Amino acid sequence: MIEEILPAGTASAEAFGDPDSLSLFPEEEAQISRAVEKRRREFGTVRLCARRALAELGVPAAPILPGERGAPQWPAGVVGSMTHCDGYRAAAVALSDAIATIGIDAEPHAPLPDGILGHIALASEQTLLAELGRASPAVHWDRLLFCAKESVYKAWFPLARTWLGFEEADIVLRPDGTFSARLLAASTPVLAGQALTGFEGRWLARRGLAITAISLPVGASAHDHAG
Repeated sequence: MIEEILPAGTASAEAFGDPDSLSLFPEEEAQISRAVEKRRREFGTVRLCARRALAELGVPAAPILPGERGAPQWPAGVVGSMTHCDGYRAAAVALSDAIATIGIDAEPHAPLPDGILGHIALASEQTLLAELGRASPAVHWDRLLFCAKESVYKAWFPLARTWLGFEEADIVLRPDGTFSARLLAASTPVLAGQALTGFEGRWLARRGLAITAISLPVGASAHDHAG
């Protein structure tokens, strides 16, 4: 499913459940030695997805350990992103000489819990959500906004290595399955001689899931590419 919103040159894999047994590298096992079973399954299955995606690129299996702020540490020459929620795990990877960064996120396609929207959405975003909700009430636009902001952060952090708050990305969701993210951070990384000002992404809502994806090709400006 997630491959529908990722561009050519990106490898991905997803799972809608956990296998009966999971094989982890010793270094990965050490990371979750004290974790509860739910966390172990999330951690293990999403890495199984990541290794399946890496194999599509011809990259040998290797430990994928959490790094700074939990960001996955990918093999040299690879960029990627992972996500998991109830009933879904996915990973997307690409070679770094083609894709500069990837950010994916999945959430249950359901309304956000009460009180959350005000903490993550700008006033302009809340106005847009109301308009979208009137036009397409079957879509949980508030959850898609949260999902898009998570994708933005996952795409941003490997490039900037700094925190990006919910209020530092202005998201415009569109009914056609695309979205734009304008970055409002005081300092942004420079790519191909230009400051990174935003991302273009794609979304889908299906099978009870909201999924968003961002990828930025090497050498492209932030708004040259969607998804």
